Amino acid sequence: MRKRWTLLPADEATVAHLREVLKIHPTFCRLLAQRGITTYDEAKIFFRPNLSHLHDPFLMKDMHAAVERLDRAIRNGERILLYGDYDVDGTTSVAMMHTFLAKRHPHHLDYYIPDRYREGYGVSMAGVEYAQQTGASLILAMDCGIQAREQVARARALGIDFIICDHHLPDGALPEAVAVLDPMRPDCGYPFKGLSGCGVAFKLAQAFLQKNNLPKDELPELLDLLALSIAADIVPMIGENRVLAHFGLECLNRTERPGLRALIEQSGKQLPLSISDVVFGLAPLINAAGRLADAQQAVKLLLSTEKTAAADHARVLEQRNQLRKEHDQNIQQEAAERFEATPGWQELRSIVLFREDWHKGVIGIAAARMVERFHRPAILLTGSNGLAVGSARTVPGFNVYQAIKTCGDLLLNFGGHDHAAGLTLPVEAVPEFQRRFEAAVRAGITEEQRVPEEKISAVLNLKDITPGFWKVLKQFAPFGPGNRSPVFVSKKVVDTGYSKLLKGNHLRLAVTQNGSPPVYGVAFGMGGHFPKIASKKPFHVAYKIEEEHWQGESYLRMVVKDLWL
Repeated sequence: MRKRWTLLPADEATVAHLREVLKIHPTFCRLLAQRGITTYDEAKIFFRPNLSHLHDPFLMKDMHAAVERLDRAIRNGERILLYGDYDVDGTTSVAMMHTFLAKRHPHHLDYYIPDRYREGYGVSMAGVEYAQQTGASLILAMDCGIQAREQVARARALGIDFIICDHHLPDGALPEAVAVLDPMRPDCGYPFKGLSGCGVAFKLAQAFLQKNNLPKDELPELLDLLALSIAADIVPMIGENRVLAHFGLECLNRTERPGLRALIEQSGKQLPLSISDVVFGLAPLINAAGRLADAQQAVKLLLSTEKTAAADHARVLEQRNQLRKEHDQNIQQEAAERFEATPGWQELRSIVLFREDWHKGVIGIAAARMVERFHRPAILLTGSNGLAVGSARTVPGFNVYQAIKTCGDLLLNFGGHDHAAGLTLPVEAVPEFQRRFEAAVRAGITEEQRVPEEKISAVLNLKDITPGFWKVLKQFAPFGPGNRSPVFVSKKVVDTGYSKLLKGNHLRLAVTQNGSPPVYGVAFGMGGHFPKIASKKPFHVAYKIEEEHWQGESYLRMVVKDLWL
């Protein structure tokens, strides 16, 4: 399916002003304007992030109460249980706060990660019972807890206090915890709403040091773990997150933590790491722990102090990740075959498939792959305790949560947001749900949303792709939501005669434009275009620019997103 290309708008007056005051290539002025940057001072802050740009943590609602309770627990030698979700955000939160508190409270710390299958997402009653059994009087819940009203009430009845560090949107009354730290609380005036769960926990550590007049030197040492959470949780890469990710990547690339060094080595990624390396290299290894078994394995890795043990933990995660990939590929292949075997599948606006034995831990990933392949909202369901449970993913712009909500009377429970959701329903209700969900999607999806889109940042001449251009462009990193890696378009480029077809249906491009020096690139999965390219007829190319390292040399290349021939 041919993509539609959409040129992102930029206020031309702002572009002209930035060009005058910054004296840089006009393309960069356009990129800045697209990011809402309008003045020299704003551009300076963007290009030169500084930890002094972080907000006062006490602007967050309940922060004073949280610090006071944590202070009291440390003074009185209370046992503290660190409770985190089973994904990267949760496990890094636990590892980060364990690192921070172990320096001042080493003998009274414990941690707990719920089992994805036995306990499900969030604070569990089993976790509260574990706290009671082990003598904990304070639970610090991270990346979860905002909905844990019953669990917090149970803990209070047992004499156990809660501090909650969450970043999810509250739904109804807040739990009656000692402190609920969540910038998404309607009554919280914290200036930045996009923190990860680990980011909220980091603000608690920052506030603790500030309140006790302790040196702030410890904070940068925590940023390697925080960078993992920011990258993996796909939170907005703007404002405070961009500052934290910038310095977090620096910390990660020089980390001395044996666990992180083993993780990087096991991932096969080369230093220096980018956000993309974390998302596609490190995060899947950590997530594999909770998807296929016990996520505590990930925390053990992150807290490892001995090189051999760290390497052993990393190998276990790699083995689980390979198994996760096998499950993922098998489900993807079978789901695609079953969908294409559905009568009239080309006319369907949605995908809803159920199979009893698909692996619960990877159906969300497989659903996302189905969206990529067929470009329509997809829900994959599997059997669990006699019920159908599943994950939903969607195309850009279409709210899958609202579509599922229209079928709410068929569901036992569901939750999520615009882009992804989870749901549970009786197996016998699946056929009716398929029909109703298809009707909801058909009624709500637009024709534009049914066509894949490539958002173009700027039109660029190939002659402008120089080391000097790259030097400025890479200062836009770290990239992520709200600060996406720019996609450029170069028009009427032609093959130099050195483009070639690679194994796996990939292309190696060598193109020129109006006599420019040749620019090289790679186009994954686009081998079918080779005959037209080799004919030397002009074509348009949409791409990102990356620096490739090979045998001690580095060069710039295009990573092609789409071709118009």
